[in-house]
Amino acid sequence: MTNQTKESYDELERRRRARVRRQKQKKQQKRRRIIYIVVRIFILSIFLAGIVWGISLLFFKNYVDLRKVSMPDWVEEDFIEPNPYSRPGTEMKRADGIVVHYVANPGTTAKQNLNYFDSLKNQTGDKKISASSHFMIGLEGEILQGIPIYEVAYATSKEKNVDTVSIECCHPDETGKFNEATYDSLVKLTAWLCRNLGLTEKDVIRHYDATGKDCPRYFVAHEDAWKKFLSDVKTARKQPDEGER
Repeated sequence: MTNQTKESYDELERRRRARVRRQKQKKQQKRRRIIYIVVRIFILSIFLAGIVWGISLLFFKNYVDLRKVSMPDWVEEDFIEPNPYSRPGTEMKRADGIVVHYVANPGTTAKQNLNYFDSLKNQTGDKKISASSHFMIGLEGEILQGIPIYEVAYATSKEKNVDTVSIECCHPDETGKFNEATYDSLVKLTAWLCRNLGLTEKDVIRHYDATGKDCPRYFVAHEDAWKKFLSDVKTARKQPDEGER
């Protein structure tokens, strides 16, 4: 082999090795880019998962499966018959609040008002109305449940009905003031619902607060009485259920 031939061979070998090195470098660079992209995607996924988790805590931190909530024995089940006007059977997936009402029919009983809601199924003609409530508290403090809390009641407004539990209260006269028995049961029921639905007294509103309607009348006319009621609910909410004592 002549010197010239050897030099040509060495040059070819040098170039081959350089080409191999470049190919290896390109493969390594490509591998690093893939790893970099995978790591970025992984980090981004964790970040997005954290955002979703944070949003879920913010908006669904108090999620309770309403179908699994068992009512206490001091609430009497007296369900309205399913019908389009007072018990449509629409599922309520979660409860974000509790709305307090008054029946606006002085001297009537809880059963009478619940029967009225039930009678709406028999409406005829063009001017049909829709009305109902999850609970009805009577003049003697009795609590009747007209609709399961996992179903929508036609109580407050189209927007509020889908995620609130409604409580109607009987009253002896036009002022709308609840007597002691009705008031005590309202506090007791509201506090129980707060404890079992992951809510607080801050999630309890008047019908008035949602739509401006004069309901419950006495609590609308007497803001101090409403604040006292919320304070009483707060105190009762912190007490254990009767079965937990």
